[in-house]
Amino acid sequence: MNQKSALLIQKQITVEGIVQGVGFRPYVFRLANRLKLKGTVLNDSRGVEIVLQGSMEQIDAFIFELQNAPPPLARIDELICIAQDIIEVLEQFSILKSEANDIQAIVAVSADKSTCQDCLDEINSPANRHYHYPFTNCTNCGPRYTIINQLPYDRHLTSMATFSMCDDCAKAYHDPLDRRYHAQPVSCPACGPQLRLYIDNQLVDCSPQHVIKATVDLLAQGKIIALKGLGGFHLICDATNEQAVATLRQRKHRPAKPLAVMVPNISQAKQFATGTSLEWQVLTSAEKPITLLNKLTLDKGETPFLAASVAPGIDRIGLFLPYTPLHHLILEAFNKPIVATSANRSGEPIIGDIAGIFACLADVVDAIVDHNRPIANACDDSVVQVIHNQLQVIRLARGFAPLTLSHGLTTSNIKPTLAVGAQQKNTIALAFNRNMILSPHIGDLFSIEADQYFKDNLATFKRLYQFSPRAIVSDHHPDYSPSIWAKQFVQHHHGVNLVSIQHHYAHIMAVMAANQYQHKVIGFSFDGTGLGEDDALWGSEVMLADTSQFTTLGHFSSFKLIGGEQAIKQPVRILLSLLFETCSLEYIKTLPIKAIKQLSESTLNNLHKLWLSNHHCIPCRSVGRLFDALAVALELIDTNQFEGQAGMMIESQAAKMDLNDQNPSIDLPDLSITPQYVDNKIVWQSQLLFSQIINIISQAKPLNDSLRSYLCHQFIEAIAEAVNDVAQGYPQYPLVLAGGVFQNKRLLHRCLTNAETNQHQVLPSQYVPVNDGGIALGQLWYGLNNQQNENLVTNSH
Repeated sequence: MNQKSALLIQKQITVEGIVQGVGFRPYVFRLANRLKLKGTVLNDSRGVEIVLQGSMEQIDAFIFELQNAPPPLARIDELICIAQDIIEVLEQFSILKSEANDIQAIVAVSADKSTCQDCLDEINSPANRHYHYPFTNCTNCGPRYTIINQLPYDRHLTSMATFSMCDDCAKAYHDPLDRRYHAQPVSCPACGPQLRLYIDNQLVDCSPQHVIKATVDLLAQGKIIALKGLGGFHLICDATNEQAVATLRQRKHRPAKPLAVMVPNISQAKQFATGTSLEWQVLTSAEKPITLLNKLTLDKGETPFLAASVAPGIDRIGLFLPYTPLHHLILEAFNKPIVATSANRSGEPIIGDIAGIFACLADVVDAIVDHNRPIANACDDSVVQVIHNQLQVIRLARGFAPLTLSHGLTTSNIKPTLAVGAQQKNTIALAFNRNMILSPHIGDLFSIEADQYFKDNLATFKRLYQFSPRAIVSDHHPDYSPSIWAKQFVQHHHGVNLVSIQHHYAHIMAVMAANQYQHKVIGFSFDGTGLGEDDALWGSEVMLADTSQFTTLGHFSSFKLIGGEQAIKQPVRILLSLLFETCSLEYIKTLPIKAIKQLSESTLNNLHKLWLSNHHCIPCRSVGRLFDALAVALELIDTNQFEGQAGMMIESQAAKMDLNDQNPSIDLPDLSITPQYVDNKIVWQSQLLFSQIINIISQAKPLNDSLRSYLCHQFIEAIAEAVNDVAQGYPQYPLVLAGGVFQNKRLLHRCLTNAETNQHQVLPSQYVPVNDGGIALGQLWYGLNNQQNENLVTNSH
């Protein structure tokens, strides 16, 4: 060894986490050169591998800065440093060509990133070669997950593989000091993807540059357009044009569900909504999610300039900002808000290619704006809200997903594990090595197309991570599509273990997983429905739970769903079921409730007979269904036109509550939820609660807006107080609030305020949806912890 090499040491550093597609290698290159280190850096399916030659002080300084100030979009989960013998003295620091292999991937796939300010500046600069180019991106922004076919994240393994770079793009791509170094989707008008326009399903002979102007002209004419974005198509129209929005609703068969609105900038957003500083921060964040905000309303309750049918009957609106150059160019030229809703048929996944638009939505759209960069992995828009100064993710998708977490468990016992999620708002989750990965939103699995999308997502993650499960976790419900798939999979794959977990327990486990928490919690799991261990439909569960088991402490009293699932679609049946317990049929016929009066006498009699005989009735104790019953009693809805409609209407009505504006004709009592103890469990009496509500309605004629607001407010307060009363009995355990009912902003705020007052620790849901979109992660956490405890039940197959 010569004198020069004797002064050197060499270390190999392996970095795992979100370290590909985020500018990690050029960052390492610049840092190494600044510290005068020699060596190499490369991507492979395990992460980033760095070899350094230099003094101990130089290498220590490198590691310190890497750990404490990594690239903004990166996340380091593991950094392994190994001393090596020096075989060859290196003369410079080099970036090596990436290596693909069949080793199971450890690196995490990055979510798609919204357009950065540097790229926006170039798009708006006439002197720049990216001027008005709708696919401009760099290392700090642009598509990731939606274009990747295989790891490592390199151009030839993405949807950009067929686009050959021009000399200018190639020069930027290969220069480690350039912002576009190894930005895999890098392109420009000379060499990249291009737009094309179809009107009335016919290709229009026009230049790509003309497409944006034509799109803006069509929007101004009130037309409905299918616009291909990052992870799929949007259906867009002028959000200020009532006729255009009404036409979209009619054609899409979406009569009432709120529509998301994309606005050009935050200044315009503030013309339509009010928000806290945190809410505006979320709206403008790098993820650019659809953010639920309070409407800015006029005296008549209308939102200025927006079509009334954008979000009818509720006080909130979902706004988001442009997140691709294409969106920016269209919105800047149009300078008005647009409806931008997922292009799909009701209950089906978002459409990602033009063939799907022609096949499914040809009669819905007047025009299609397409482009020739394939979407490898479809991905919807994320939906979030801020409650009690905390971010709550309602739909985990673009910008946030795939969500990668480190499980922090001992890895020696961990088998590659797959959790297949729930029937509605389905996601899947997988674990291997140190990673837990929650997929983007898949959706409700009630159609052949949705089932295929579920299987496509399974195939995507198997391909990306060379993943083959050795253990599967499913919902306790045997008829859920994912449960059926899981059972069939283990039948055909010898040695794969299968375990199921109760739905509401999985809700609580999901929040525990988000916090890597393994000890006992006091959990409240309130949702629409989920199969309980007694084959009844649960949804109001209070549990003492840890990662191995739960004990039910209480729930609401059961009532019958008359006609089974038909009662969910026609919630007057739920109201009647609750009233049949405490009121005579003749008295019910006299009630001044519109939905009951609309029933013929024979229908009402038949529903009563079904209830009495228990024929075609399912026992249910769901809080979500109680919201349905209240919305019917207060004439806010007749039927459920979309999931969660009753909860939204009640929340909006409660927000109008002014305690000084009570009905003067009656002294209104507070609602209370009466607890009883049955088999040492708290059972809140749903029927007595509704008896109170009906008495107030009957005595306080007429049913006016003031009375509705008061009862909605009192209903939410009563549930929050019931939660608080029980939680106070278990102050030693962290509090978990899970299930779709806790998306009710008013309810969750009251529960969190009570917890703060009582100094009761609450585990936050963080980026994990509290609705069924988080079930898969809860299933996964249960499976991993039980593997670690060697308690996973081996399926007989």
